Amino acid sequence: MILVSGCSITRRLKDNQALVRKITVKGVSEEFAEPAKNYVDKQQQPNSLVNLQFYYLFSRNGKKQIGEPPAILDSDLVEFSRLQIQKFLQNKGFLNAKVAEGIKIKNKRAELIFTVTPGTLFKVRKYRDSIADPKLVKLYQTNKNVLTHIRPNKRYDEDSLAFDREQFYQLMKRNGYYDFYRQYVSFTVDTALNKGLVDVLLVVDNPAGKKEHPTFKINNTLISVFRSSGRDRGKADTLQLDSQFRFVDFSGKFKPRTITNYIFQKKGQIYNIDNQILTTTRLSELNVFRNVPSPSYEKTADSTNRLNTKIELIPLKKMSNRVEGEFIFNNGRYGFNVANTYTNRNVFGGAEILQIKFNYSILYDNAQEQSAISNGIQNQDFKIGANLIYPGIISPFSITALGRYGIPHTTFASSFQSFFQKGLVTRKSVINSITYDWAENNRKLHSFTPINIEYSSGTIDPQAAQDLLAQNRYSYIYLIGRTVFTAGSQYTFSSNYSLLNSYKNFIFFRGSVDVGGNTLALISKLTGAKKDTLGQRTIFGEAFSQYLKGEADLRFYKSLGGEKQFIFRINPGIGVPFGNSNQLIFEKNFYVGGANDMRAWLPRTLGPGGFNRATFYPDDMQRARFKYLDQFGEVKIVANAEYRYKIADNFFGSKLKGALFSDIGNVWRLKDQPLENPGGKFSLATLPKTAAIGIGTGIRLDVNFFVFRLDAGFKFKDPQFSGSNQWVLIDHLSELFHSGDFKNSYYQNNGEKYSFMQLNFGIGMPF
Repeated sequence: MILVSGCSITRRLKDNQALVRKITVKGVSEEFAEPAKNYVDKQQQPNSLVNLQFYYLFSRNGKKQIGEPPAILDSDLVEFSRLQIQKFLQNKGFLNAKVAEGIKIKNKRAELIFTVTPGTLFKVRKYRDSIADPKLVKLYQTNKNVLTHIRPNKRYDEDSLAFDREQFYQLMKRNGYYDFYRQYVSFTVDTALNKGLVDVLLVVDNPAGKKEHPTFKINNTLISVFRSSGRDRGKADTLQLDSQFRFVDFSGKFKPRTITNYIFQKKGQIYNIDNQILTTTRLSELNVFRNVPSPSYEKTADSTNRLNTKIELIPLKKMSNRVEGEFIFNNGRYGFNVANTYTNRNVFGGAEILQIKFNYSILYDNAQEQSAISNGIQNQDFKIGANLIYPGIISPFSITALGRYGIPHTTFASSFQSFFQKGLVTRKSVINSITYDWAENNRKLHSFTPINIEYSSGTIDPQAAQDLLAQNRYSYIYLIGRTVFTAGSQYTFSSNYSLLNSYKNFIFFRGSVDVGGNTLALISKLTGAKKDTLGQRTIFGEAFSQYLKGEADLRFYKSLGGEKQFIFRINPGIGVPFGNSNQLIFEKNFYVGGANDMRAWLPRTLGPGGFNRATFYPDDMQRARFKYLDQFGEVKIVANAEYRYKIADNFFGSKLKGALFSDIGNVWRLKDQPLENPGGKFSLATLPKTAAIGIGTGIRLDVNFFVFRLDAGFKFKDPQFSGSNQWVLIDHLSELFHSGDFKNSYYQNNGEKYSFMQLNFGIGMPF
């Protein structure tokens, strides 16, 4: 659209107008020149070419503005910008700095040139304090080294003064000084020393007519819960809980302890602004109140310097519903996934949340081959589950309160899944679990599932079973056609999870361990349970699975300035069956492809290793039947590199962002399976040969609450081929959107078209 709209970005300007395209700051180092450009008025900042073209395309006749209006040269704003840059440099220690502006215009394109005469760079000679209150002197001196940015022999910087002032204010607010104001703190700067030196004096005054600042302690706390409408009409449940808390509930729906457990201001403690903020944050995280305000305070009528606290809460609507969806399409195949989440808040009066989730996905195939199996609906997946989330740790053991860094949760979950694949299998599974989630600190998150019970059964189409046996593909029959019972435990640890939506430089890690079947194995041995025809011990007449599975997700986030970001991710995993099992059950294997890892492949269609499924297609009927047979492995390694950037600030009311990415990886079998998956075994020696590579680009529409995402992935290296033929995008670029010898040959061998590109539409980021 941008190319078609025309190349000239000045095409709509009048004869006497020019477009600001460049800003140059001369006379100072890059340390100051680059940030100085930010002090140029917003209307004189050069446009993003994309944002400007969006404005030209979509903003007409003064109607709704899309993109950025052109930055038309304005001499008054240039003069204003000169003064702002001069003030910025003076604040940074160049106290005598002078700035002159210049303008160059060529072909209606303007360059703003600001030439700086910096003068002497002033440094701090002495930094002293004059604090009238002796108690404050002691408190400040104890914390001075961690509070102040002002140091002798360092550059004088007014931003450091502002920082120190704010840090002093926060120190007072953390130590009982409720009545302390920023206005009590000031600085006297002596610049009459010549030789580029200044003396800085910190001055802290006492309240008018007083010899010291008073400290305050927390007294009584009144908690008021109103109706969802915000009204307080009607009779209220009123309780005096203890010597501190009085609870008034006009909604009649909350247990007092639900709220008091997360009030971190206790009677008799000195006032601390951190506990005030923490209380507000935790009550918000309960997810049952809307717009939780900060507690308000009222001094007691006597002279004891005590604070009575008021906390006023308005509940969210009890019930809500959310619908989400995804859509994929590729070479005659298309499908969708729709999910619905019903939420009921405060089910039993303790801020418990009941969620009932429904998910339905379906894949169609309108391929050209006329097969009863290949055409129409290929597979359907139906899931329904219920989660009851309790804010706290429910345990028979006494556990120290864990709410200082986040609300801990106990989740009781139960789900049912039914999967159908045409001409192949019908599987059903039931999962029940109990999970504890808690934060160790503001960056470390733990999740422990002590009980996870799974029961799954499958029924294979008789003809499919016969064909699979003829091809020696025993694993598929075992995986998808058996009834298996297992019970295990899972643990997940995440680090820096709270930074995921930021643009900081950080490393994110998530690791998980899943162990199953050991308790069942012990019970089976103690009870002398019988073995089935495959030699596996049973529980309640059904075989159970024993396994150990681990997975890691390590990401490196690098900020490139503004809303530009580079992310590198490595995601390995391994599952090992042992004891009562010689293979992992269907649900515990690894699969790749789809919207979140190898985006150039359809879900579960890549691997294992260099396996080429065409070798198992003796006729068209079997090609159609096994076209969507899941490709799995006990080993997974995926690496992703993604560059994210902003395209437009205002695209129909949302931010438009883009991404360039590369995905590398695959799944592999742990042991050699020459009859089932030739070329599928994992080994370091063959890793470069059997790893797939995809490249692509995407756009993301950020509407604050969530992100709509469309990614186009292109197969660059496909391990199902051998030798140089793996580099499909290089060798067959001419067939990217057209048919040729390569695609025709692939169709003859596989009974389906080869698609270089895979489109993925979804909600949320891929990782």
